Amino acid sequence: MPPPPLLLLLAALVLAAARPGCEPAWDPAGGCPRLAAVDSATCVDLQLRTCSDAAYNQTAFPTLLEHRSREVVESSSEYVLLSVLHHLLEGQCNPDLRLLGCAVLAPRCQGGQVRRPCRHVCEGLREACQPAFDAIDMAWPYFLDCGRYFASQQEGCYDPLEKLRGGLDEEEALPSGHPATFIHFTHHSYAQMVRVLKRTAARCAHIAKTYSIGRSFDGRELLVLELSSRPGQHELMEPEVKLIGNIHGNEVAGREILIYLAQYLCSEYLLGNDRIQRLLNTTRIHLLPSMNPDGYEVAAAEGAGYNGWTSGRQNAQNLDLNRNFPDLTSEYYRTASARGARSDHIAIPQHYWWGKVAPETKAIMKWMRAVPFVLSASLHGGDLVVSYPFDFSKHPQEEKMFSPTPDEKMFKLLARAYADVHPMMMDRSENRCGGNFLKRGSIINGADWYSFTGGMSDFNYLHSNCFEITVELGCVKFPPEEALYTLWQHNKEPLLNFVEMVHRGIKGVVMDKFGKPVKNARISVKGIRHDITTAPDGDYWRLLPPGSHIVIAQAPGYSKVIKKVTIPARMKRAGRVDFILQPLGTGPKNFLLGPRRNGPGGAGPHGEPEEPGQEPLGARRLPEASGSKPWWWSYFRSLGQHQPRWLLKY
Repeated sequence: MPPPPLLLLLAALVLAAARPGCEPAWDPAGGCPRLAAVDSATCVDLQLRTCSDAAYNQTAFPTLLEHRSREVVESSSEYVLLSVLHHLLEGQCNPDLRLLGCAVLAPRCQGGQVRRPCRHVCEGLREACQPAFDAIDMAWPYFLDCGRYFASQQEGCYDPLEKLRGGLDEEEALPSGHPATFIHFTHHSYAQMVRVLKRTAARCAHIAKTYSIGRSFDGRELLVLELSSRPGQHELMEPEVKLIGNIHGNEVAGREILIYLAQYLCSEYLLGNDRIQRLLNTTRIHLLPSMNPDGYEVAAAEGAGYNGWTSGRQNAQNLDLNRNFPDLTSEYYRTASARGARSDHIAIPQHYWWGKVAPETKAIMKWMRAVPFVLSASLHGGDLVVSYPFDFSKHPQEEKMFSPTPDEKMFKLLARAYADVHPMMMDRSENRCGGNFLKRGSIINGADWYSFTGGMSDFNYLHSNCFEITVELGCVKFPPEEALYTLWQHNKEPLLNFVEMVHRGIKGVVMDKFGKPVKNARISVKGIRHDITTAPDGDYWRLLPPGSHIVIAQAPGYSKVIKKVTIPARMKRAGRVDFILQPLGTGPKNFLLGPRRNGPGGAGPHGEPEEPGQEPLGARRLPEASGSKPWWWSYFRSLGQHQPRWLLKY
């Protein structure tokens, strides 16, 4: 008996749904182009300049978008978009998106067959990159539709981003005959650095893990190694420390020292070193050996001993990353005398986003919002001294002027914790690169040395709870390999001594009368006009110099609580001081919004995060009320009838 017509119709619909479908909205012209056949194809050389660094070298025509020649591809609006995408998104998701787009515009041809890129790669990239498109009010490109132009792993897809990894997943064997604790005191390429960090994390998996905070402008992961008793999570009242190297690409000593430190901490913990076990069991340490891997590649190409004073200093956008942070110090000076003005947790001005902001800078700022850092050090090269904020003079015309923070005493203690145990910083015979800081104890207020804006240390102090110092590790920016072991020996103890300083002062939890944590409560110290705030779990850490202090905990909607604490001179473990806040009256409970900030632009101090590349950029780049096209549309005006209107949201 033949099946009824209704069943035949349903079967046809099921078969049609099982095949690669098409919706007119997917095609910019409103049509429904046929997908290129993947059964057989004639492979030709890939000759598209924008796709020259793809992980393959042959493609086929027609493409998945029905482009039938290289010339047609190059004149398409899709190809133009890929060519300018890194400018439009200011380095975000570049070159990942470009290579993903190339996999559609110029699909991989191998063995006479066209292979499609993996759907899971597309989906992961869309999740990561969608905010960058939203920030400039641009629609997601139709040809990066993960459900249409991509395939599953079962269908034999390939990863178009595999070349970005550069063989980073390949294991590199240790020199024969050496134990697992062996540290190879050599310069590390980017791939070697990543392998060492991942191998270290695998060896000490119970106390270490690697994670990425973002990518450089040229697409290299900004890889962090974390060490703690419970890697991957913040523990109540366990302070967080970050150490950052290679912010200037040609200053490589800090990069190598942090690579060595990662291996040393792992090995010594496994060997039962009491000091290291105590440190890692009570502290969460984050190591970012290279903040500027792109600049390092430029410097490394010249080689140690041949590197110029500035070659590779900047990132791939030619930006000095230690001049690229928001200038909050000027705002601090401007409002310092105003009654009630905040001198901490200062908002990022909206105009900051109008300039060039490096993806590396954005990654650090996003990292700082995600982790409640207490202490930090940035490792540089070119001199032998430890400097501390402020780095920008309180009188801008004065290039050398002592410009202290409200926490001058604490910053001096932090700087001395490093310098006092560094053998060469205290050696009177050492030649100090033309400037002798020995008479100052090898520490100096940054602005008293030389003044500059946009520094990372000032930003840490004025925008977050984190206290950061800058360590100049030596006169030679790119030291020869034979000098690296000595550099490590000189800086190992200072680094450990500095990290242990995070346990100076007080810590505790702020909660309400029901024991519920109060996040974003302010911890004030009388006589020090700089508050810190509680983390989401209600815990806090306040670095303080020895002496007696009046400490105040407060939050909107609650009454203040005041306590007196005394910090002993040789205290090595933070004193615990908890606060229980009582609610005020029975009025509206709006205390979760947190206190308001002073300063132009930005978000509230605690409630709404200032997302670099999202809220500020989005506010800047939304279409005008008149209905005119977005600012980026000028890139496509010359394409006439082929303008990519599918990028417009309105």
